[in-house]
Amino acid sequence: MRSFILRSRESFWFLPGVLGLTAIVLAEALVALDRFLLAEGDGQVLFLDVLSASGGRAILEIIGTSMLTVAATSFSITISVLATTSSTYGPRLVRNFLADRANQLVLASFTATFLYALVVLRSVRTVEDGGNDFVPVISTNVAVLLGILNVAVLVFFIHHIADSVQITTLQRRVQTDLTRAVDLIYPADPAASSVQAAVPPVLSPEAVPASTHGYVERVDLAALCEIARAHDCVIDVVAMPGVHRIAGEDLVRVSPGRPAEEMADAVRAAFTLGVARTPHQDVRFAMQQLVEVAVRGLASGSNDPYTAVTALDLAATALVPVLSREPAATGLTDDAGHLRVLLHWPTPEDLIGDVFGGVETYGLDHPLVVRAALGLAERLAAVATTPTVTSVLTDTVRRLESARA
Repeated sequence: MRSFILRSRESFWFLPGVLGLTAIVLAEALVALDRFLLAEGDGQVLFLDVLSASGGRAILEIIGTSMLTVAATSFSITISVLATTSSTYGPRLVRNFLADRANQLVLASFTATFLYALVVLRSVRTVEDGGNDFVPVISTNVAVLLGILNVAVLVFFIHHIADSVQITTLQRRVQTDLTRAVDLIYPADPAASSVQAAVPPVLSPEAVPASTHGYVERVDLAALCEIARAHDCVIDVVAMPGVHRIAGEDLVRVSPGRPAEEMADAVRAAFTLGVARTPHQDVRFAMQQLVEVAVRGLASGSNDPYTAVTALDLAATALVPVLSREPAATGLTDDAGHLRVLLHWPTPEDLIGDVFGGVETYGLDHPLVVRAALGLAERLAAVATTPTVTSVLTDTVRRLESARA
């Protein structure tokens, strides 16, 4: 369920669909209110002027037509921005635009107003249509109010879309995803169930294979812990978020004993596989998005080393907490303190390698980038607490100094 919610939030259909249904319900409710007031004999509602059928229809037709036109234009502009961003800064950044609530809300506002006007329009009646005249005064005036509100939404959209294509905005979005992933895997206040676990000496662990193919987008660790507790076993998660699996390859290894089919189905249900990696639990992918923006700025067609410098500065906001906090949990325990789930999160060395690997491959010809990379290495060395991290940073600095010389 949580995976469905996450995917829905990153789509252009969910919020417009919800607001569209809300608009239809609101229109029907207000039309019913107009009918009730007319039946009660209130010819004039509050301070609202009585409208003629032709006048009410004209207002609703103008609002409905204009909103649909503006919605189509806004959607075209958004698609154009997506195409430009994809080709310039990387196709993986398209997800950030799809997940942008502002873009979703703008599209939802226009489409919902169109549906509202359409539903209200069908209720307008004249003598020629058969029956008595009926013009929903309240409903029509609400449509006018929505039209005025959508003018402000359009102005906001123009500003927002212009701000969205700025490289600083793109990098800030990527940094936000990275920070969330870091806080999830390297929390400042680890949960009591998160432990540094040694691999238990188990014999012949049995695997639970994947039933489909794709990238592991999310793993429900709480569900796995409960499954392991219920079956009194240890589950070793070999397919962590970001790993690609095809049908038949191992998702987890269970020990001791062979997992029953019911348990295997429950384990598979805890994994969400998709066509692409996402940064929700995949901290390396979140970091690689930031590196990709920097690398594309160093391309010969762009020749923008300042983008890479900014990306290295933003990387420090994630790497410094990683090095200064407790290591990522390698195991989860149940309420009784028994080890139930084994984890294999990326190490700080992996993240450092992802950042400096891009610099060493594409940025050595740019003195500004090399200087920024050395500055990042110094900041990380100041908070490094393990010999392995210190060794990796020392080797990195040595290679960068050699390249600069």
